[in-house]
Amino acid sequence: MNHRVIPLLDQRLHLLQTAQPATMADGPLADQLGRPLHDLRISVTDRCNFRCSYCMPKAVFDKDYPYLPHSALLSFEEITRLASVFVAQGVRKIRLTGGEPLLRKNIESLVAQLAALRTPDGQPLDLTLTTNGALLARKAQALKDAGLQRLTVSLDGLDDTVFRRMNDVDFPVRDVLDGLEAAYKVGLGEHGGLKVNMVVQRGTNEHEIVPMARHFKGTGMVLRFIEYMDVGATNGWRMDQVVPSAEVIQMLQAEWPLRPLAPTAPGETAQRWAYADGSGEIGVISSVTQAFCSDCSRARLSTDGKLYLCLFASQGHDLRGLLRGGAGDEALASAVQNIWHGRSDRYSELRAGMAPDTGIGARRVEMSYIGG
Repeated sequence: MNHRVIPLLDQRLHLLQTAQPATMADGPLADQLGRPLHDLRISVTDRCNFRCSYCMPKAVFDKDYPYLPHSALLSFEEITRLASVFVAQGVRKIRLTGGEPLLRKNIESLVAQLAALRTPDGQPLDLTLTTNGALLARKAQALKDAGLQRLTVSLDGLDDTVFRRMNDVDFPVRDVLDGLEAAYKVGLGEHGGLKVNMVVQRGTNEHEIVPMARHFKGTGMVLRFIEYMDVGATNGWRMDQVVPSAEVIQMLQAEWPLRPLAPTAPGETAQRWAYADGSGEIGVISSVTQAFCSDCSRARLSTDGKLYLCLFASQGHDLRGLLRGGAGDEALASAVQNIWHGRSDRYSELRAGMAPDTGIGARRVEMSYIGG
């Protein structure tokens, strides 16, 4: 029997509504572990045109799956208003995600609204977007013109047979590569701003690691390898399907000398490595084998306006209810402050101390609902 995954509603809305109003925080917010709020990931749709097994397996996300109705989604104006509140609380980077964000009609209009926001000291935000690349060739110029600064494209292999099998909708890899080329030509690849993410799953695509590195080496695009994660409750994750980042680096060093690079910013998820010949860099994201919870500065806003404090959370905090209930900016700021001050999430660190394949806590929200 197939299980239907319904996003969990926050039962603590009344607590947020009764919190004492507050002005914008003086200085950066800090959670229970001293971590600042710096990054906000905003999911603009829970729909996707791919059915990758590690995220939206077709057996669950079929034609009868109950996606959110349009009325439940935050409007672009609501997203921008909430984003401005978060920026006043210390957020400096916003990533648009999904589902597949390019499926949201007129997404470039939202990009333009967010690009116009400024930090309290007058600086523009670091504005980026993650996409599977299927619609990128036709959208790249509009996204750049709207003010998008950087872009991340998910690509799990160059072999067309492997790629079609992984996306499970028979989508050709050539179209994604064309999208990457279009994005680079319009200037989204400037200063290393164009990244390619490959989720590595043992027994499925680990043989594509070296070919992917060879293809993107010297192109100006940064390739990153992501350990297969136990997000949500539908992808059938097992520890023996994880290819540790250390193994990935070992495979690449057998082909090309690499040297480690320092992080570019606190809380950076990827460990960076440079090719010794100066032809670019790669990254590895090791959320399973080398948890980076200790300096995680990311919050996630779901498509329908719930704030999640961890990719592996089971419950969110309903900001849409406050927004549509007439709350002013100070009340919204107070809610964000109270939520972040109470944050103590560190799922990956806890998982690392448990036996393989052991579950932790309640059923987790699906990645397609809050973004990766």
